[in-house]
Amino acid sequence: QVQLVESGGGLVQAGDSLRLSCAASGYTFTSYDMGWFRQAPGKEREFVAAISWSGRTTDYVDSVKGRFTISRDNAKNTVYLQMNSLLPEDTAVYYCGQGSPYGGLHPKKRNFGSWGQGTQVTVSS
Repeated sequence: QVQLVESGGGLVQAGDSLRLSCAASGYTFTSYDMGWFRQAPGKEREFVAAISWSGRTTDYVDSVKGRFTISRDNAKNTVYLQMNSLLPEDTAVYYCGQGSPYGGLHPKKRNFGSWGQGTQVTVSS
């Protein structure tokens, strides 16, 4: 069974940095697109960033472009989200999600699921 375990969240001040990790198991990690999503209290889950199975393509929501970087280490079955210049608006539970096999972030192959339990990121002003 697919298992995704997020870690690295915490309480930081605006302008600080965090690196989130998502350890994957139970499937062929290298064959799947991966993504990060977040959910703030009272809001729906929001797309943050994604990386293709090959690592050659990435995508970000406009609000984090230039600040966040998604990457993956296939040897460790781990996807990362480097978050710099954090803002209070980034406060949310961050979830790792499994994407489509060999999707390449194609708009018709953007299906994410098998979520982890999430890690809390709180940014104070």
